[in-house]
Amino acid sequence: MKLVIVESPTKAKTISGFLGSDFSVISSYGHVRDLPKSKLGIDVKNDFEPQYTIPKKAKEHVAQLQSQAAKADMVILASDEDREGEAIAWHIASILKEEKQTKKRQKGTNAKPMERIVFHEITPSAIKEALLHPRQIDMRLVDAQQARRVLDRLVGYELSPFLWRKIRYGLSAGRVQSVAVRLVVEREREIQKFVPQEYWSIEATFSKKGDEKKFVATLISYQGSPLEKMSVTNTKQAHTMVDELQKESWHISRVTKKEASRYPAPPFTTSTLQQEASRKLGFSAKQTMVIAQQLYEQGFITYMRTDSTNLATSATTQARDVIYTMFGESYVLAAPRIYAHKSKGAQEAHEAIRPTNFSMSTQVLGLKDKGQQRLYDLIWKRAIASQMKEARIEQTSADIASQNQQHIFRATGSVILFDGFMHAYGKNGSESDEAENRDTLPTLTENEELRARTIDPYQHFTEPPARYTDATLVKALETYGIGRPSTYAPTLSTIQERGYVEKIEKKYIPTETGTVVNDMLVKHFPEIVDINFTSHVEEELDEIAQGTTTWTKVCKEFYGPFKKHLTEKEESVEKHVEISSTLCPHCQKPMLIKFGRMGKFLACPDPENKFTLPLPEEAEKIKELQEKTKDERCPLCDSPMAVKRGRFGFFLGCTRYPECKGIAKIWNKIGFLCPLCRETRERKEKPGDLVERKGRGRAKPFYGCTRYPECAFILNARPSSEKELQALYEEWRKRQTEGKKEKTIAKKQTRGTKKHDR
Repeated sequence: MKLVIVESPTKAKTISGFLGSDFSVISSYGHVRDLPKSKLGIDVKNDFEPQYTIPKKAKEHVAQLQSQAAKADMVILASDEDREGEAIAWHIASILKEEKQTKKRQKGTNAKPMERIVFHEITPSAIKEALLHPRQIDMRLVDAQQARRVLDRLVGYELSPFLWRKIRYGLSAGRVQSVAVRLVVEREREIQKFVPQEYWSIEATFSKKGDEKKFVATLISYQGSPLEKMSVTNTKQAHTMVDELQKESWHISRVTKKEASRYPAPPFTTSTLQQEASRKLGFSAKQTMVIAQQLYEQGFITYMRTDSTNLATSATTQARDVIYTMFGESYVLAAPRIYAHKSKGAQEAHEAIRPTNFSMSTQVLGLKDKGQQRLYDLIWKRAIASQMKEARIEQTSADIASQNQQHIFRATGSVILFDGFMHAYGKNGSESDEAENRDTLPTLTENEELRARTIDPYQHFTEPPARYTDATLVKALETYGIGRPSTYAPTLSTIQERGYVEKIEKKYIPTETGTVVNDMLVKHFPEIVDINFTSHVEEELDEIAQGTTTWTKVCKEFYGPFKKHLTEKEESVEKHVEISSTLCPHCQKPMLIKFGRMGKFLACPDPENKFTLPLPEEAEKIKELQEKTKDERCPLCDSPMAVKRGRFGFFLGCTRYPECKGIAKIWNKIGFLCPLCRETRERKEKPGDLVERKGRGRAKPFYGCTRYPECAFILNARPSSEKELQALYEEWRKRQTEGKKEKTIAKKQTRGTKKHDR
């Protein structure tokens, strides 16, 4: 019997369906060895030798692997094909070899053979092909992953305690995460420094004489001089120009037509998938990768951690057949389209993310999970569009001049002559161009007279740089060469979990803690948060994977200067302290502003005294919340409640704590009781209050009952009176009733279909 070992149970289940009874497929449930959490775990004096241990949660799985391997004739390691997957295979092999060597010494038996197979898609043909071409573990890939792990551990375990001593306990630094935080902080400072500038544009609506159809044109030349974006800067200037323009008569001075081609974007890499899923589906980078992993493990898409835009010859051939069948011969390319990759360190030997079977569209596949449906549909459309003919668009530009030719408006329009790839992927299928959504112009001829219906000035202001979103931050990390496909999503999650950034309305904003930590690292450890340095380290990791350098050399070159610099800064850098204007009631000296786990607070300057106060603005907030919640009672013992602050903000805690540990959320009540509770609950039970709430992925608030999920009543609009609330409630009840009827009809239809099938 041959034992195949993979990382996840889902992957094991899928592969086991492809193999016969002489194979057994089991899961390692991820990593089986790692550096210890309680200490550095690296012998820096002995060539940075890692001191790997088996985590407690992995011991049961390791025991199962050892037991199954002992019964097998051969062990086949089938973890993912990237560096992390290679490292997992090596760790499993090391554990099993140690076990075999122990048994060999005891029994004198021969070691069993062990093979490594790789594949970029989980399909019967890919698995069988991999089994025909096994190889040995690639120690270059293992060493590249080891180097990353060791470097990250050295930075994290040696620099983080420095931050504890200089700012506050519990902070952390990381080789990649700290650079990501720096990008967010610096963008925020650009926004804060930005001074908006006023400018005006002038637009007119024209129509042909005797024709009611109107089209819009923008003023591009005034009094014989071209207009730039900032040419008109105030309302007086704009209205003076409009007054003069309204006296003129207009005619077509020039019509230009040209045909342009729009080409589809390449099939997805990890980075572009995360960006597009963020823009089109509203998914976070982490959510995208979780769903993509599920699709991969079920055998629906190719491996999702890749920086290549290549497609295999077999894939382009299949795509061609599907395009011919679904869209027609006019959409088929004469030869496969090949893309050149732009990102640093792209590994062209790998494939882009694509469906494993192009003939399986989302409708045919019939996925039950909505998230999987939407992401698979995006991947299918992007991959199939990449092998379709380009779209052809006719772009028309018409210059509309005054009688004396001194003033010129320009109207533009476009007509899609052939939709090409847009038939599959839509108008936004090209990353480089905006959608062709301009109005179509009427047929215009030179010297034709036009009627100006309206001429209006429009005020604008220059806008600051946009805050980073998941899409734009991932793109920045890829552009600068910071991290690799497998690290983008974890990096974005880490900087949020550490409390260095907040995600508000899907945009990243640095917290006060994140700003202070970033400033200290930029000032005292510029090399750690330097974009070029971090990118250079990534290039060195690539060189290790290619076998052109060694991982111990890279670690030595980094650690020597880093350790020396850290030692110097430990002595020279003072603890980060701010002095407030508030006098301490204990010693009458100005209190210090310190950082705690819950944010800033005031502390007595006397180190022997532990007296603390909230910041004045926070004290005011607490006072306001106490007044707002003065009538709230403990849900456990009915005692009064007090405003307290935790990691996630303010909350109510029982005044009898620690005897009673009752807590409650501080709601933003809108002054109305829930109408559903009033109608359905018994009279002796108090109905819930309507409160303002915010949902995940919703920019605007909604209004729901405090008894949710027991009470499911919600409103999108805030009522202004009891009468309006009652009307909104009646509408809600009506929608609920209609929804239940539709579900009942659908169930009956489904039963009827099943009965007919039988």
